[in-house]
Amino acid sequence: MKICVVGAGAIGGLLAVRLAEAGEQVTVVDQGAHLEAIQRAGLKLVMADGSEHVARSLEATADMRDPGPQDVVIIAVKTHSLAEVASGLVSLMGNDTVIVPMQNGLPWWYFHKHGGEHDGRSIECLDPDGRLAAHVDVDRVIGCVVYPAGEIASPGVVRHTEGNRFPLGELDGSDSARAHELADMFIRAGFKSFVLDDIRGEIWLKLLGNLSFNPISALTHATLVDICRYAPSRALAVTMMEEAQAVANHLGITLRVSIEKRVEGAERVGKHKTSMLQDVEAGRRLELEAIMGAVVELARVTGIATPAIDAIYALTKLLDETMREDHGALQLRRIA
Repeated sequence: MKICVVGAGAIGGLLAVRLAEAGEQVTVVDQGAHLEAIQRAGLKLVMADGSEHVARSLEATADMRDPGPQDVVIIAVKTHSLAEVASGLVSLMGNDTVIVPMQNGLPWWYFHKHGGEHDGRSIECLDPDGRLAAHVDVDRVIGCVVYPAGEIASPGVVRHTEGNRFPLGELDGSDSARAHELADMFIRAGFKSFVLDDIRGEIWLKLLGNLSFNPISALTHATLVDICRYAPSRALAVTMMEEAQAVANHLGITLRVSIEKRVEGAERVGKHKTSMLQDVEAGRRLELEAIMGAVVELARVTGIATPAIDAIYALTKLLDETMREDHGALQLRRIA
């Protein structure tokens, strides 16, 4: 299949290399030093087990008009960059092109084909000017939950940390041939993938961890295991998860894993820095709205009180604003 990966960072780079190795025709769209390194020497992937893979056959460009119509377009940029790439997607569209957004948190399309009382509702903090709704044909979208984690180690090099699952699902819960074809494509590339009839439930399950552990780690510079083994921060994470679960329950979501199991799973990951903490240390914009802002917005819509989430959201948003205003980054410095 012809596949375009928009954003060859931690997740996009992982997918691009493994899909190219599996024989797919892959093009990546990126920019800057990372793109130049890929064009010069290919895209290198260092797996968690230390094995190295270099994809030299893939194409790499900064211009979304170059690849032409694709079978699959994987959008692997951060949520706050979606609007920047949305208008360029038209040049990648063929008659049957499938779009797979791969962002953390609640997706902008959450209520499209939802079928409930909020069907078609926009989540304002994710698409404030309606640009995504205007440029992305929701009929092409297949939902995906991203469980792998990693980082850009250096220009042209992506390091995989852990995880290999990519659950998929149609937005209306239907069992479609195209969703199964997509899952088969991921499986051929070495990932675990399967089609769910309720992709939103899986989104909330992962989100519970993201909306608690990510901002707590960003504010404290603690790893997952540190947060889970320090009683006050563990209790705070559980409280935030309980608040989010109440919002999800009100929207008809029943989570298949308990909160305690979710925390235990995070603890087992060990000394892992969340993506939000990595962004703080690198001085990058934080992916706050999809992970926290959207939950706060839906809490107001559903009338659910979320005081812990609200407080941590306010603090983390202030941190993000301060870093952006001062063009700064924050790292712990060993002094002894």
